[in-house]
Amino acid sequence: MLKVGVFGAGHLGKFHLNNWKEIADTEIVGFFDPNDDTAIEVAEKYQIPRFLDAALLIEACDAIDVAAPTNFHFEICEAAIKKGKHVFVEKPLANTMTEARSLVKLAAESGIKFQVGHVERFNPAYLAVQELELNPMFIEVHRLAQFNPRGTEVSVILDLMIHDIDIILSIVKSDVKSISASGVGVMTETPDIANARIEFDNGCVANLTSSRISMKKMRKMRLFQKDSYIGIDFLNKKTEIIKLKESGDSNVFAFDIETPGGKKTIAIANPVIPEVNAIRRELEEFKDAIINNTKTIVSEMDGLMAMDVAHQILEKIGTNILEH
Repeated sequence: MLKVGVFGAGHLGKFHLNNWKEIADTEIVGFFDPNDDTAIEVAEKYQIPRFLDAALLIEACDAIDVAAPTNFHFEICEAAIKKGKHVFVEKPLANTMTEARSLVKLAAESGIKFQVGHVERFNPAYLAVQELELNPMFIEVHRLAQFNPRGTEVSVILDLMIHDIDIILSIVKSDVKSISASGVGVMTETPDIANARIEFDNGCVANLTSSRISMKKMRKMRLFQKDSYIGIDFLNKKTEIIKLKESGDSNVFAFDIETPGGKKTIAIANPVIPEVNAIRRELEEFKDAIINNTKTIVSEMDGLMAMDVAHQILEKIGTNILEH
């Protein structure tokens, strides 16, 4: 039985508590949250002990789940790793690159399992394309959200865009060549809307737009590669694949077009979307990595690489603001 301690029982922490209660072979030994009102509500609703001392909760468990605000990530994770505890921490990995690098070093030295909560890796619309050979040369992303004061302690890049940065880095097997970006703070002191262009050594280009001041919600990624287009709708859990038809393909719809190279058949397919609770899936995968001594799907290095690109984007935006 894996004993888990949850740090942070706010909006996201409650989702984690709900899911841990449903995951086999785990026990929530308690939670830590300094907000008395939140803690009293959670203790009563979930019938889970509240710990008033974070160190005591770390001592009492095998693994911790950190859903606290980003500025607390380093302190909690560092204390847990030094006690040999496994760590799941929500994105972004840490508040600064120095903190993130320190956690990666500590995790490597301790040999514990470490997973970063880039939950879109477990979105059913994304899972539906896992069997495809993805080699995109152009990627277009729009992640738009309505304004919510919660989470505005970090920029839209570290709040929203980092999800897509992580997925793109996992798909594009090439180093980043250059980054350009622009953004503006509208409702907060940090960028609330931003656009970034990431160029890779292999020629792939990713164009990302993220906003937390939109009138409508959107979470879409479009991948363009030789002979095919893949559209992933993370919000509505839909995936579409348009490609040149191969013999034996089973597709929803197909039609012929005339090209300079002759007639070709275009096929449109909508792959089966698995019924998956993304948060539960990522927590289950974390548990399985501990029990089976396997690699976590989103490692501390993945979290560090996503943060590195996000911070480069922030630096580009800052430079552009200063120049203007």
